[in-house]
Amino acid sequence: MAEDTAVKAGSINEYPDQKSAPFNQDEFPEDREAGQEAADILRVEKVYNKLDRRILPALWILYFLCSAIRSNVGLAQTMNIEQHHDIGSVLHLTPHQISTGLALFYVCYVLFDLPANLVMTVLRPNVWLARIVIGVGIVGTCLTAMRAVLLRLLLGIVIAGMWPGMAYYLTLFYPPSRTGKRIGRYFTASQVSAAVVGLVSAGFQKMDGLGGLVGFQWMFLLYGLVGFIYGVGLIWWLPDRPLPPGESRDRSGWRKWIPQSPPALTGEDARVHYQDLTRVYHRRRWGMADFWAVLFDWRAWPLVVMYFGVVGVGIGVQSYATIIIRATNANLSGVDLSLLTAPIWIMDLIAILLVTPFSDRFHRYRAVFFSVPVLIQITGLLVTTYSGSEANPWPRYGGLLLVGFGLGPTVPICMTWTNEIFQPRHGEVGVAAASALVSGLGNLGSILTTYALYDGWAADSLPGPKQYEKSNLVMIGILCASILAAILQTVLLKKFGAGAKKISSASSTSEGDLVFTDGAAKREVEQRGLGRLFRGRAGV
Repeated sequence: MAEDTAVKAGSINEYPDQKSAPFNQDEFPEDREAGQEAADILRVEKVYNKLDRRILPALWILYFLCSAIRSNVGLAQTMNIEQHHDIGSVLHLTPHQISTGLALFYVCYVLFDLPANLVMTVLRPNVWLARIVIGVGIVGTCLTAMRAVLLRLLLGIVIAGMWPGMAYYLTLFYPPSRTGKRIGRYFTASQVSAAVVGLVSAGFQKMDGLGGLVGFQWMFLLYGLVGFIYGVGLIWWLPDRPLPPGESRDRSGWRKWIPQSPPALTGEDARVHYQDLTRVYHRRRWGMADFWAVLFDWRAWPLVVMYFGVVGVGIGVQSYATIIIRATNANLSGVDLSLLTAPIWIMDLIAILLVTPFSDRFHRYRAVFFSVPVLIQITGLLVTTYSGSEANPWPRYGGLLLVGFGLGPTVPICMTWTNEIFQPRHGEVGVAAASALVSGLGNLGSILTTYALYDGWAADSLPGPKQYEKSNLVMIGILCASILAAILQTVLLKKFGAGAKKISSASSTSEGDLVFTDGAAKREVEQRGLGRLFRGRAGV
């Protein structure tokens, strides 16, 4: 019992790279009862704004580069297609082989997502994220000269854990009620990346033949090099997990060779953050029993189905956007196709910026903020499939714009809801496991849409007015499953409750082990609504 109390009080350090200095909990009596009252709310907001400036731009660029390298093979299918310098012609790949290569990436992603994210909870998370970008940059560069199918498999291995890893990393610095908006912020990098890659690929097509490389090879080479360089620099920029006041990191042995980044917060800012988010600073060790508890927690499985549908459609559209657009208008050139992909992801970006802040402020209605955009996606796919004519194919392109708008907020909301449900029940490592479970198994939808649909479905890819009709209908079907899963999750949570253990700093402890109540934990049960929304940055 005494040992348990020591863990909960934070006097026993749980991570091997941290060592405790003498720490008197009585210096912070506010932690017990008055977490919110101890620090003025405006001061707390300023601290989170400071964290935003340090963390979010770095994650945004990380996600931008990884998304660009991951998805540029989709554009390579139609780049310089008039000169037969597209990826299929140059590497002598059939459409089915290309779809197989696209799917292999997600097979590896599914297999390694959860293990990679659990490793991140043990090691320094900032170094682990930097490792992902470095690995993606190296593999992306190698795509220039080697067979794409096999390297797509390797790319899936090295990038595994990136998306749930970033969501877990945020939980080290922010409470769940603040993560949705921030996930939405760096998730915009994927949309901007898709738009920019589409626009810039038009320029790469003008470089076709320069230095003996075709256009898509120049694209692979330059993105890969930039990714590698950025990943190395990220080691010195992203902050490590926060430490309680009075503690310092263990720099002995092999740890002294790992570069150390400046702490995210110091002085009074660190103290205010500690008071507001005490549960992050005091965590107990995780074991296999905790892992199985997350795996068999029924609350994860509706989230998996939700993610399956929206990420499957998102990746399907991203991988085959130029192919789908070309099916509506065969007269478009490779450059035209590249340029026309950009507006799809601009619409996606607009929806993220519009919806995710309100989803956080009305977090009890996550299912509504998720389901309405999914309905917009379904409408867009129906328009793309059945509207327009051979003389006027542009309404079908308008349907793709609707799909892009509907895609925007769905993935951030899904991951935020995961954080919101699992952090009070299973703690920060539980969030890492749940996020990886949802992301990993949910990406089975990506395998479906990249391997089995569009050019992977020979009978459905035959030219004609019904080209890709069945593929679009399959995507509508999995989106309907996502909506049903969101409704089911809401009903079950209302009937059985979130099942959260008592809100405490040691949020992964068993029920009844209440020692601290931090300010952020108190606010988790509240809904901010529109309050303070229009009073400047203090209202974030």
